[in-house]
Amino acid sequence: MSSGLTFSAKLPFKTEENEDLSGCYADLESSALYRMLPSNAREYVKHSPHLLEYLNIFPVNQYGIPLFFSELNNDAKKAETLNLIYPADGDTFIHILQDPDDVRNYYIPIEPSFLHSVGYLLPPVETRLIDLLDALETDPITEEERIAVLKKLIKEIVYIKKPDEEINPDLLDGTQKTSVKDRVVKFLNTDFSSKKKLDTSEVDKGITRLPDGRIVVTPQEHRALEYMMIRDKIEMGILKPFLSDPYIEDISCDGVGPIFIEHKAFKGLKSVIGFTDSGPLDQFVIKMAERIKKPITYRNPVVDATLPDGSRINIVYGSDISRHGSNFTIRKVNEEPLSILHLINSKTCDFMLAAYLWICLEFGMSLFVSGETASGKTTTLNAITTFLPPENKIVTIEDTPELTVPHRNWTREVAKGKGKGEGEGSDVTMFDLLKAALRQRPNQILVGEIRGVEGSVAFSAMQTGHPVMSTFHAASVEKLIQRLCGDPILIPKTHVDNLNIVIIQSAVRRPGGGTVRRMLSVNELVGYDPQTQGFSFVEMFHWDPVTDEHVFCGRGSSYLLENKIATLLGIPESKRNEIYFEVDKRAKILQRLNDAGYLRFWDLFHTISKIKKQGLLKIEV
Repeated sequence: MSSGLTFSAKLPFKTEENEDLSGCYADLESSALYRMLPSNAREYVKHSPHLLEYLNIFPVNQYGIPLFFSELNNDAKKAETLNLIYPADGDTFIHILQDPDDVRNYYIPIEPSFLHSVGYLLPPVETRLIDLLDALETDPITEEERIAVLKKLIKEIVYIKKPDEEINPDLLDGTQKTSVKDRVVKFLNTDFSSKKKLDTSEVDKGITRLPDGRIVVTPQEHRALEYMMIRDKIEMGILKPFLSDPYIEDISCDGVGPIFIEHKAFKGLKSVIGFTDSGPLDQFVIKMAERIKKPITYRNPVVDATLPDGSRINIVYGSDISRHGSNFTIRKVNEEPLSILHLINSKTCDFMLAAYLWICLEFGMSLFVSGETASGKTTTLNAITTFLPPENKIVTIEDTPELTVPHRNWTREVAKGKGKGEGEGSDVTMFDLLKAALRQRPNQILVGEIRGVEGSVAFSAMQTGHPVMSTFHAASVEKLIQRLCGDPILIPKTHVDNLNIVIIQSAVRRPGGGTVRRMLSVNELVGYDPQTQGFSFVEMFHWDPVTDEHVFCGRGSSYLLENKIATLLGIPESKRNEIYFEVDKRAKILQRLNDAGYLRFWDLFHTISKIKKQGLLKIEV
């Protein structure tokens, strides 16, 4: 990413300097503002002085000192007036501030470069960097290596002035001056005989150089410079704070104007960062597309891709098709997927529903999670993979990689579409990958989303005994069946009942005004009646919007539990009702794991694997 791109950061308040911080960096206790901060905020300031600088310009007399949260708990979410700060990562903090005049409140990223304008330093530093990088014997490969090299080279280029230090070049240690100068001469091939002329031209820009060529900067400028160079050259530029924030779900830039986000705790927010002109915005999306190796042009103005962290991004380039200018939307993924216990705690489902899915998936039932866009389908599909037997071989097929399967025997296939420059015949579709997966002897096939002709292969796989799990866009079982049997999927109606379970999930509004994700129903597809040309399905669970609870309405009438799973277990017909006790038992196991704190995705999977190995899941016939 280029550091020369223009964007705006417009603060929603009138800045005021509460005190002079110039002498406080060596002794923070000398700052009255620092002493007013709570203990956790002081710890943050010790490692990130730019946080104190931000608070120093924040009108605390008007808003009060922000509350500081290490994690956003229920207390943060229930705050009546929003004025709080939390860390996004080691360098960046987020300030959430109430806007009394808008439904969207302010999202203010506090970065090391936020208050230090070091843009004037970037051209000479970049010029030196080019020569120093050319002199490297080996090229850094990983992102961590590139960051380490960049930090090292920046320290070669600058001299960090100590607080209150008066620069007198003539008094520098001769050995230090010579060694550094020799290295700079070697790397840059610089003729320092013209130093005086160079210094004269750069003084006007506010740049001070030592005789050995290094640029004099304050510790704050060095921190800001280092942060900006890494952010813009290696990472995703101005999107870094948004991508670093674990509480963000979606990031959207609709064109010229602010960047909007969807927040897990505070819902819709507007960022103080945005674009004021279409030119810089076009430049930014072009650089971003190049960064993810999906070049964008007027001929191919739409890109769907994956960012290095796994987030999904859609880019639309140019004002010809996007009247407000280029736009982009990023749907973030969690580094660690949410577990089924996370979904239970957020009331997406309950323990009994999860236990029912557990036993059904363990015995090879095929399942679709269906619902509208942003209803949490992929999150749910990912969460329930912990219920698949740990010894199974799993094959995932996606066009954009999002699924994370905890099993060691996992084959991950990703479709390869147009736009990568490989030439004709280079496309590999989900249809191709699904056909190939049938030859890989998987125990389960997971398809990121079924939208087209790959659906027919998925149902062929179900007919041959390969359980398939996928997401689907339909708001009800009836609409799902209509789409499956219609163009372009065209599943024969007699094949639809190879699909065993359909979960209908939705984002719903609650009386409190918030939007939550709920499994509206869990349904078993029983069969197709050729005479009436109708499908029969039984609702096992439904969500009661009044109580916000899930009801096991199918207890005693489950076709899958009584006729399929009980048969596989050899349970006699007279005792088939006992299969429901197994659901109860597993619900209690999940409850105990939740109470014991095994909420995280990997912890839950490994614990379930141990429980199974110990024979605690064995069903007595």
